[in-house]
Amino acid sequence: MLTASDASAWESAPAQVREEYFDAHRAFERAVAGRGTTVVGAALADADTATTLRHGPAGGLTVTDGPFVELAEQIGGFYLVDLPDLDAAVAAAALLPASYAVEIRPVIEIEGYEPA
Repeated sequence: MLTASDASAWESAPAQVREEYFDAHRAFERAVAGRGTTVVGAALADADTATTLRHGPAGGLTVTDGPFVELAEQIGGFYLVDLPDLDAAVAAAALLPASYAVEIRPVIEIEGYEPA
């Protein structure tokens, strides 16, 4: 699950609103623990701290500071969870702060690829 929100909203949020965010995350974590497992979850630094790597058509590598696109809504964190089905994932994700857009994606295995 990827969480996206307006990065500036957190900076300007009063303590009470920040506590509401924390409460929502705790509710999400309890819901996942009740039906599955949180493998890992983390907040990400703001997009302006990103380093972007791109391979050019001639094989060169370009490394740039900052995000590739300028959007108000940025990926702000993620949870890797193991839940029984999409319905359980949707129910848990609905507990996260209402200002978030949450993208749920399954983890897939690529045939023929074995991690090192």
